[in-house]
Amino acid sequence: MMKKLALYFILVFLVGCSTVPLTGRRQLLLVSDAEVMALSDSSYKSYMATAVKSSKTTENTRVSRVGNKLAAAVEAYLKQEGLSAQINGYNWSFSLIKDTSVNAFCMPGGKIVVYEGILPVTLDDGGLAVVVGHEIAHAVAKHSSERMSHQLLTNYGATTLGALMSTKSSSAQAIAQTVFGLGAEMGVALPYSRKQEYEADRLGLIFMAMAGYNPAQAISFWQRMSAKSGSSSMPAFLSTHPSDAKRIANLNALLPEAQTFYKK
Repeated sequence: MMKKLALYFILVFLVGCSTVPLTGRRQLLLVSDAEVMALSDSSYKSYMATAVKSSKTTENTRVSRVGNKLAAAVEAYLKQEGLSAQINGYNWSFSLIKDTSVNAFCMPGGKIVVYEGILPVTLDDGGLAVVVGHEIAHAVAKHSSERMSHQLLTNYGATTLGALMSTKSSSAQAIAQTVFGLGAEMGVALPYSRKQEYEADRLGLIFMAMAGYNPAQAISFWQRMSAKSGSSSMPAFLSTHPSDAKRIANLNALLPEAQTFYKK
């Protein structure tokens, strides 16, 4: 039994192992990009059908400007490194939603949603780049696919790899109900693990630096978020994230690396 179990996990590792750009972290991906993006598109359409788009012209323009600038920088870098396949099929979109929640989230394939409620904390383009860069990082690092893959492993336990792979499409759809937060109450779309959050922080700093935003602005942004979280109602953006103090300390440690990508 132990030999079969060991073989199972070796096969899973060989079939589903991938590497996150820049960080080099090995991750398990058992669900195809096509499957994840199809599920993501369905979830995104359901959400947008009920969401109220912001009518604030200046703020909408800012979200689009910052988002597209970041996406262009990321695409240019991945192309330069021969990693364009990492985002094949991505269709970037950046939407501002009329909602007072201090929140933002991403969907696989490049769908980024920002709530009006977070804008008083971002303040300017640089502050917004911290948020959008972090969300783009989740998409590029395929954190949602990784969550789904780990859930598949948990659900199937020690079953054979063949059984896992032959039924993963229907299973993926069921798991997506949790991963994507499908339904009327969206909340935080993807409650990532703290490991993924820290990775998104690191990549987000680098991405905003590539796009010409000073990554040092991330410190002041998170300090403002920390002050906000000290109020009676915790911002949704922080509900599944590392503590403010640990996050800020980690960002300070990551700044020297990010600054090497920054060109004014």
